[in-house]
Amino acid sequence: MTPRIFSPLVLFLVVAFLIGPFFIIVAASLSGGETLAFPPQGFSLKWVVKVFTVESFRESFAVSMFLAIGGTAMALVLGIPASYALSRYKLPFGETIRTIVSLPIIVPGIIVGLALLRYIVVPFGFNITLALFLAHTALVLPYAVRVVSASLNNLRSDIEEAAVLLGSSRAGAFFRVVMPNIRSGILAAFILGFVTSFNQVPVSLFLSGPGVRTLPIDMLSYMEITYDPSVAALSALLAFMSIGIVFLAERFLGFSRYV
Repeated sequence: MTPRIFSPLVLFLVVAFLIGPFFIIVAASLSGGETLAFPPQGFSLKWVVKVFTVESFRESFAVSMFLAIGGTAMALVLGIPASYALSRYKLPFGETIRTIVSLPIIVPGIIVGLALLRYIVVPFGFNITLALFLAHTALVLPYAVRVVSASLNNLRSDIEEAAVLLGSSRAGAFFRVVMPNIRSGILAAFILGFVTSFNQVPVSLFLSGPGVRTLPIDMLSYMEITYDPSVAALSALLAFMSIGIVFLAERFLGFSRYV
């Protein structure tokens, strides 16, 4: 008889280990006390309400949204042609190019941030906003290339060739045939890149500066001077936002097929 390796108890412990911290943060955010603590001291929504009244949170949220949307859009502008070339043509050193493009997700973020600061931002004198934009674009680019390449690999190339044989130009076949057929993959890449950029900490930590900070960095700075449950409330809201985005992507786009 085959022994049961994964018993219900083991499964419960694994699930508790993975999602337990999330429930702790949610519970702490609903505390009625004045300091961040668990178990919560009573029940109150005042810290959730306070999140929307802190000016620095609103400003850094706007910065994070700009970087997440703009950086992901730029990564797709660069990543879609790169994915097409890597998927449709036998380029010299194609695998080497794929490896180089994937480096931002292979190398630890703290090293990427330090390298960008030391060898690009400081020598060229980029301002903080531009430096963060370029960094987030570079971080999201590997996800765009991987997801879009998976969609292109699932699309038969003879469909595009048929459009060319029927009189369409290569550019016309790409925009009229290829793009509509990989639309779900592009949307999945955008969602994955958005979540990755919005929650980015190590690289943003090196490149943020006075007056321009992303929301995760602002939360770290806030906790240095204030230890109330508002940070837990904001963390819970961001977690629910990320979960909702991923759930919608899986529900409507079949997200797991492209990752």
